[in-house]
Amino acid sequence: MNTKLTLKLNKRSIDSAKKYAQKNKKSLSVLVENYFNLIAEKDNTDKIEISPNVLELSGIIELSEDMNLKEVYGKHLDEKYSK
Repeated sequence: MNTKLTLKLNKRSIDSAKKYAQKNKKSLSVLVENYFNLIAEKDNTDKIEISPNVLELSGIIELSEDMNLKEVYGKHLDEKYSK
């Protein structure tokens, strides 16, 4: 069921959105609905169910807390591609 929503925005934002919608052959309503769905999905990312296989594997490797993973990975890439 569709419900009406009234928004107050500055004219420049509305004009830009209308141009974008027209260029992409979509209505403003569809753009707004898609955006709302997108931010709702991002808000629900902490509710992702982790599979039993992943849970079983988590914690197998113990790393020291002072390990710099970016540095280790960077060295790995250097070694891999410098040959």
